[in-house]
Amino acid sequence: MGTYVLVHGAWHGAWCWKRVARLLRADGHDVYTPTLTGVGERAHHLRPGIDLDTHIMDVVNEIRWQELSDVVLVGHSYAGVVVSGAAEHVGDAIGSIVLLDAFYTESGQALIDLQPPAARDAFMAAQAKGEIAMAPRPAAMFHVNADDAAWVDRMCVPHPINCFTQPLTMTGARERIARKAYVRASAYPSVPFDQSKQRAAANGWRTYDIPCGHDVMLDMPERLAEVLREVA
Repeated sequence: MGTYVLVHGAWHGAWCWKRVARLLRADGHDVYTPTLTGVGERAHHLRPGIDLDTHIMDVVNEIRWQELSDVVLVGHSYAGVVVSGAAEHVGDAIGSIVLLDAFYTESGQALIDLQPPAARDAFMAAQAKGEIAMAPRPAAMFHVNADDAAWVDRMCVPHPINCFTQPLTMTGARERIARKAYVRASAYPSVPFDQSKQRAAANGWRTYDIPCGHDVMLDMPERLAEVLREVA
């Protein structure tokens, strides 16, 4: 039986993993879905000073304090940066890492460095004004299925802005993990995620395409669970 740690993307929370977690647990796997500081059911903790390091330590401490080993660590979207950072601290506890339609950063890059110029400028302008969070993007923008779109819009909350602008320093721990996979939501057009998949593949990562919108765990949970079992 495997151990899975599923990390949500920006504006989301543990709620988005319910379907996939239910499927994996039905097979007897242990599944952990930490919610990052300042979002989801922890939205009341939103404050100035929350940054990428805060979210990295949310994941690191989940693995350390739950005493987990041979973890399948999954990062969706923004959380690709988070799980890459977590590997620097607890890499020997991670047996597999999966970037799920996620940002594949190099050392010294921030998430905004992988954004189109207009999006990058919007993040920087908001930060310069002293804003501490970015409002959620509408579900329709991410091609969330019609049945779930209104629910996703209701559940998403502003995300701490420093998480997007803080660069990540890496020493290669992510690449030293034994099993690595990149999963692309192929029905969601995105140059940054296409480029991330290409970079991962060039570094020897196994790649998958799932024909759905960006929130794969909502659009095609059964197929995603299959892929995660295979990766493990």
